[in-house]
Amino acid sequence: MERIRSHELILYRNFKETIFQDMALVANNYDRPDADKGELVDKLYRCINDIVTIARSHGFHGNLWHGYLTHLLTTNENAFSMSCEKVGAIEGSLNELALHDLRIFKEAYQMDWDAVEKAFGVHFISMIRDFKAADDRAAIYGSRLRESICELNGALGGAENVHQMYDALTGFYKAYGVGKFGLHRAFKLVEDNGTVGIAPITRTDPVLLEDLVGYEIQKKKLTGNTQALINGYKANNVLLYGDSGTGKSTSIKAILNEYYKDGLRMIEIYKHQFKYISDVLAQIKNRNYKFILYMDDLSFEEFEIEYKYLKAIIEGGLETKPDNVVIYATSNRRHIIKETWADRKQAVDDVHGGDSMQERLSLSTRFGETIYYGAPNQKEYLEITKVLAKRYHITVSEEEVAAEALKWELSHGGRSGRTAQQFIYHLAGLHR
Repeated sequence: MERIRSHELILYRNFKETIFQDMALVANNYDRPDADKGELVDKLYRCINDIVTIARSHGFHGNLWHGYLTHLLTTNENAFSMSCEKVGAIEGSLNELALHDLRIFKEAYQMDWDAVEKAFGVHFISMIRDFKAADDRAAIYGSRLRESICELNGALGGAENVHQMYDALTGFYKAYGVGKFGLHRAFKLVEDNGTVGIAPITRTDPVLLEDLVGYEIQKKKLTGNTQALINGYKANNVLLYGDSGTGKSTSIKAILNEYYKDGLRMIEIYKHQFKYISDVLAQIKNRNYKFILYMDDLSFEEFEIEYKYLKAIIEGGLETKPDNVVIYATSNRRHIIKETWADRKQAVDDVHGGDSMQERLSLSTRFGETIYYGAPNQKEYLEITKVLAKRYHITVSEEEVAAEALKWELSHGGRSGRTAQQFIYHLAGLHR
C-alpha cells in the first residue's frame, strides 16, 4: 500500500526539488523484502540534509517535515494557487482538483516515520520533528512572513480534514499570494543562454517615505500615481530626474515598502536587459499583483540603442504594456539620451537632422509623469541635517551640527540629502 501518493498529484507538481518524491519512495518501499535498504537510507539522509538546509535559509523550526510540505504548498505556482492569490477561495472545477491534491498532502502530513526509523535503525527523522534553530535569522523570509508560514504550518498539520486545509491555504494565498511573487517584494533578471528568468532579491532597503526629509511635493506626486496603480486605475510611467543624491532612488524603494502589503512588487532592470522586457511582461501580466519595472540611473550615450526597446514598450509598439505594470526610472538628466553639440550641428546642416535629434530626445517625453529632485539650498540642507541629528539622537547643539555640516559639504560633493546622511553617520560615530 502506498503511504504517500506523490505520483497522483495533479495541480501541485513540478517541484524544483525531488525531496517530496524521494521521501515518498522511502515511505512506500522501506518494508518491502526486495527493497535496497542501503539505497533508501542514502536517499533518506540526502532528503533530511536538504530539508534542514531549506529550514535554515527560510527560518523554519519545529516539525521540519511538516514545514517542508507547507513550503511546497506556499511556493508552488499552479492554476489553482495563482487563481487564489490576493482573492482567496474561488469557485469552479479547480477546487475539486485542489481537494484531491490536498488529500494526498494530508496523508503526507500524517505519515508515521517511526516505523521507517525502526526498520532502518536510524533516528534522524525524530531529530527534525522538533527542530530548534541556532538563531532566528533567515536569509530569505522576514519575521512577519515567517511567522505567518509557521502558523499556516500548524493549521495544515493539525487540520481534521481537507476542507480545513483548503480554508487555511486559500486564506494564506489571499493574504500573501503564492510563489516568488507572493512571498517576495523585489526581483532582478537572471540571464541564462539567451533566456531570462525573474529571481527574488531577498534583502531590500527597509527605507520609508518618512525617512526622506523634505521633497514633500515630489513624494506626494509619486504616491498619488502609485495609489492609482494599486486601485486599478490608469497610472503613468514616471521619470524622477535631477541632481545626484537627492533621494530619487530612495523614494522608489520607499514606495515599494509602503505598498508591498497592497500587492505591489518591483523588478529591477538594467539597460543591457531591455531586450528582455517583452519576456518579463509575458511572465507577470496575468498575475494578481501590481508591478513597477525599476530602472535606476537611466542614461544612454549617443551610440547606445537599447533605448529603442524601452520606447517601443512605453508607447508605440504593437505589444501594449499590461495595466498592472508601470515603469519608474531615475536619471540625473532630464533628456535621458545624451545630446552633443555635434547633434545640434547635424540638426542644422542635414535636411532632416532635426527629425533624428527629436527621435532620440523623445524618450523622456514618453513618461507621463516627470518629477524633478533638485539639490537643497543651504537652509534646506541644514534642516535635513537637523532632523537627521534628532533621529539619530546626537547630543550636539544645533549650532555645532550646522557649522560642522557646512564644513562637511564643502569637502564631500556639495549639498544633497546623501551628503547630509553621510555627515550624520560620521557625527554619530564620533559621539557614541
